[in-house]
Amino acid sequence: MNERIRRTLYLIIALFIIVMFYQYYLPGTPPPKDVTISDITTLVSNQEIDKITIDGNTVTAQKKDGSSVKSFKESDAKLSDYGITPDKVPITVVDPDKGTLLPMLISVILPFGLILIVIYIMFRSAQGANMRAMSFGKSSARLYEGKKKTTFADVAGNDEAKQELIEVVEFLRYPEKFKRLGAEIPKGVLLVGPPGTGKTLMARAVAGEAGVPFFSISASEFVEMFVGVGAARVRDLFSKAKKNAPAILFIDEMDAIGRHRGTGLGGSHDEREQTLNQILVEMDGFETETRVIVMAATNRPDVLDPALLRPGRFDRRVVLDLPDKKARHAILGIHITGKPVQKTVDMERIAQTTAGFSGADLKNAVNEAAIFAARADRKEIIADDFNQAIEKVMLGPERKSKIMSQYEKEVTAYHESGHALIAAVLKHTDTVHKISIISRGMALGYTWTCPEEDKHLHTKEKFEDEIAQFLGGRVAEKMIFNQLSTGASNDLQRATKLAHDMVTRYGMSDKIGPITFGDQEEAVFLGKNFNDRKVYSDKIANVIDDEVEHIIRGQEKRATALLTKHKAKLKKLALRLLQVETIEQDEFEKLIA
Repeated sequence: MNERIRRTLYLIIALFIIVMFYQYYLPGTPPPKDVTISDITTLVSNQEIDKITIDGNTVTAQKKDGSSVKSFKESDAKLSDYGITPDKVPITVVDPDKGTLLPMLISVILPFGLILIVIYIMFRSAQGANMRAMSFGKSSARLYEGKKKTTFADVAGNDEAKQELIEVVEFLRYPEKFKRLGAEIPKGVLLVGPPGTGKTLMARAVAGEAGVPFFSISASEFVEMFVGVGAARVRDLFSKAKKNAPAILFIDEMDAIGRHRGTGLGGSHDEREQTLNQILVEMDGFETETRVIVMAATNRPDVLDPALLRPGRFDRRVVLDLPDKKARHAILGIHITGKPVQKTVDMERIAQTTAGFSGADLKNAVNEAAIFAARADRKEIIADDFNQAIEKVMLGPERKSKIMSQYEKEVTAYHESGHALIAAVLKHTDTVHKISIISRGMALGYTWTCPEEDKHLHTKEKFEDEIAQFLGGRVAEKMIFNQLSTGASNDLQRATKLAHDMVTRYGMSDKIGPITFGDQEEAVFLGKNFNDRKVYSDKIANVIDDEVEHIIRGQEKRATALLTKHKAKLKKLALRLLQVETIEQDEFEKLIA
């Protein structure tokens, strides 16, 4: 039932109850006093009666003082028989047929009407529950046909991925071009990439370019607590897509139901596996003429079932990687469209300082820059707004209210100066962009480094320089204060992990050689690194531990030697940090020149 109708009915019932309560329980005009007909005759003779009303055998006399009295006469008698005539007092006779219909409606029909209304509401509620139960197996896919279209022009970077997907667009637009040559377009396209790289946006761009209906659903919406619901929703979803062909069917977060079968706790009858089986069957059932393209997105392709990736299903894999410098510049250009950005802002430099950012991170950074400009009541977004926004996205918001003692400030200043000085001295480290002892997020201070250009290959020398840089803060604390603090905990974790990867993943250990020791036999359903079984002996484990320790110790000695050599610059840099709290790249380079 419509919510507005239901509220109206409830209001009518409430008003009826109020009227009945007012009529029967609230005080009103006092009832007439019962007297004999002779008393009324006496009152008439004494001229104390204003008027008389006869209703059947009831005689009601209204006195001049406002009160009234009531009496009964015989059915065959007249008032003249009692000496009451119209010349003495006005007499009114009530019509017995008048005014009986309304009381009958109120007393008889209205209660039955209210009962019928209540029964109707209960029936509609039960019917709605039955309808919801009947539609439990219907998919909740959202259709984006007719809405604002997204095209490839709205997606910057990923040119290779666009080229792969242009074939899908051409198949949906010009199917005869492929049929003439006997070619078959892939039925399934799997978009693979880290979070925030634009997998969903790319799928919507394909739908916008092709001009076809775009059905979107998350894989988690298939699985319910009832057996068979997921499979029923899959059948309904594919049926809708076939009826609207040509169309695109997009399933986001495919790994929610597409994980490798046989690894779960529920066995072969697990609801998730039944849903996956139904998807496999439906994709096999597609004919070439249906022109329905199934697209899916995931950031965990390694856990997907092999049956999903075989030819005839998701046989085309499109990789969307993190954008490089050129792509970041293009993405920033899209997101600043319509925003008043100052002309002097160097967007290419901003693209350089955002290495490792995904498309979603860049969008968030531009939005934060606009917020910073609005807080300062500026009409344009300036370069400093972008810098603050990037730092906030990377490290968290500034915590200027965090109170540190003078000793903690000094320790933090020397710690960050140690990082920055090692990064400036060594050859294979990134350029120091900014140093600060203002707390951000969980860090008391930070040293922001960014590469001059994007790098895809890393050498052993670079890893060793990075480990030395990680240990530079701890070494500086020990050199100046002759004691250690907890401020280097995160640095030690990163250094240890990098050294461990050098030994076990990259084969950069002279003692072990070109052998990898990664994670094997991963329990996919239970989660990563849970119940893994080592495939190497305890002897090799001891060698790995010795090599990791050897790398860490060696770089610690190297960092100590470098900071001892440049101790004057270290102190100069730390003292300047204590004065201004933040040092930009240009000032840093002058201080250590």
